[in-house]
Amino acid sequence: MKAKTFIALAALAAAHPAFAEEIWVSNEKDDTLSVIDVDTLEVTRTINVGERPRGITFSHDYSRLYICASDSDTVQVMDPESGEILFDLPSGEDPEQFVLHPDDRHLYIANEDDAITTVVDTESRTVVAQIGVGIEPEGMAVSPDGKIAITTSETTNMAHWIDTSTHELFANTLVDSRPRHAEFTHDGGQLWVSAEIGGTVTVFETADQSEIGKITFEIQGVHPDKVQPVGFEFDGSHETVFVALGPSNHVAAVNAETLEVEDYILVGRRVWHMAFNSDKSLLFTTNGVSGDVTVIDVAAREPIKTIKVGRFPWGAALRP
Repeated sequence: MKAKTFIALAALAAAHPAFAEEIWVSNEKDDTLSVIDVDTLEVTRTINVGERPRGITFSHDYSRLYICASDSDTVQVMDPESGEILFDLPSGEDPEQFVLHPDDRHLYIANEDDAITTVVDTESRTVVAQIGVGIEPEGMAVSPDGKIAITTSETTNMAHWIDTSTHELFANTLVDSRPRHAEFTHDGGQLWVSAEIGGTVTVFETADQSEIGKITFEIQGVHPDKVQPVGFEFDGSHETVFVALGPSNHVAAVNAETLEVEDYILVGRRVWHMAFNSDKSLLFTTNGVSGDVTVIDVAAREPIKTIKVGRFPWGAALRP
């Protein structure tokens, strides 16, 4: 290689360095986001956002970050490179969680105070539909094929099944008390829903909304009232589901086929939600009361580091 060519390539590499993977965390009491470098396991940036940020998610190309600024009654759209808020989206009152449709365009937003699900077109920045659901909606999910959206309502104790082509409910299924989070399996065949006060995770057959089974939890030395399932994530093989168990300060590892609990992992105080790194070798948990993130070695099922973030960390999202 000629010297001039080598120097030019070196200069280009310096101008466009490789970016490390990041875990972005919303801190609802500080009105900030903490950005964690996955390689160093250190916070590299703290960014001010709207009031009480909770749910966060990236666009499919990671060029935009969507933020549920619950007490600002808006969804903020951020450029993650600069940390600049580009614009706000109409969201309805008190947006808590949302999910981005596979079309990378439509956000389905749970509005806790209004008992509705708001559908927003992120390109035209307009509300497409508002769908009446149960009281205190929070959890949101969308099927991999984009045909079904789910809203869970904490007070009605239901999962509401929405046809995304018509924006109408076609089924309501009962779960245990205070459902918080919902996820479809990777093939869309099942829906999993956590019930915080009920202390369970219920699994449904997507095709007919029938109940397949229910997972319960029991941690030695922890009172059952403190075992409160909230967020959960499927591992890379889809064989294990990691469930955040709130004020029990543990994450459960559940066999996705047998629905049996295999392990409990001690983390920080009042664990809410989680995010994997890209190869799913590490799991990052948001621990609200202790104000930190626990990093779990997934293969060993052991915590390896605690990272201090802002007050009451809530949501987490990967930026590869």
